[in-house]
Amino acid sequence: MAIQWYPGHMHKARKEIEEAMPQVDLVIEVLDARIPYSSENPMVSKLRGDKPCIKLLNKSDLADPDITAQWIEYLEREQGVKATAITTLQPGMLKMLPDLCRKLVPSRNKTEKDIRTMIMGIPNVGKSTIINTLAGRVIAKTGNEPAVTKSQQRINLRNGIVLSDTPGILWPKVDNEASSYRLAITGAIKDTAMEYEDVALFAAGYFLKAYPKEICERYNISELPQDDMALLEEIGRKRGALRPGGRIDLHKASEVVLHDYRSGRIGLLSLETPAMAEIEKAEVERILAEKAAEKAAKLEAEKLKRSGKRHNV
Repeated sequence: MAIQWYPGHMHKARKEIEEAMPQVDLVIEVLDARIPYSSENPMVSKLRGDKPCIKLLNKSDLADPDITAQWIEYLEREQGVKATAITTLQPGMLKMLPDLCRKLVPSRNKTEKDIRTMIMGIPNVGKSTIINTLAGRVIAKTGNEPAVTKSQQRINLRNGIVLSDTPGILWPKVDNEASSYRLAITGAIKDTAMEYEDVALFAAGYFLKAYPKEICERYNISELPQDDMALLEEIGRKRGALRPGGRIDLHKASEVVLHDYRSGRIGLLSLETPAMAEIEKAEVERILAEKAAEKAAKLEAEKLKRSGKRHNV
């Protein structure tokens, strides 16, 4: 699924983050608890280097709690990383964050200097709401549309921690197609940049395999459909998404599925597991290695061609 999602302000944001990173003690990365792998921007780990990192798995109230627990254990295998599940619907869950920052940057406890943190995350993951909760006042603009924050700002939390906010940066290209679909399902990508039916079919296929009971209960389906299209058509019938002549309106049926999922009406469903991520990472590495080999072979062929022309002159 091809998605155009790398506007100019995101390119500018990356350069600003690179310039500011040397002055940062700690990185806070906000992930979507339903898709920790797909919502983890690979640029963040490159930009932060070996700086300690807190990974906040936000929207945990919409994710499968058992799978979220697996993700926390998996993410904390990385040196210097602490992961915790939160939901902005329960602001009290963020009270532990200042103490966690101090624990990960113990050198600052011996001085009177503030801990300089940078909070990062892809669009529409709840980063601005977290900032406002930590600050105790409205500082960052919030909204359920991606790419609300456009520029960096520094916020003194007045508890020994200074927070640098960053725009929600997406990377130019997602090499893992499944991640593109998951980002679209959760709303990290503007709906205008995706094909509703295409994305809903991907979601339906996954729900059939991973959460058949929840999907049947939500839409009062007695017999599990055989495939993603059959499920989408059955949901269309159940919800009255019909065109003249009784034909299924797949676009309306797709809207129903995606809106129901994003609001948690289908249930607490995660879209990926650590085991799935490991398989997909290996596949992405294989694809990238093949592309690199092809590119190198083309360059070598062109080099030989040019060399041959020179000899013939």
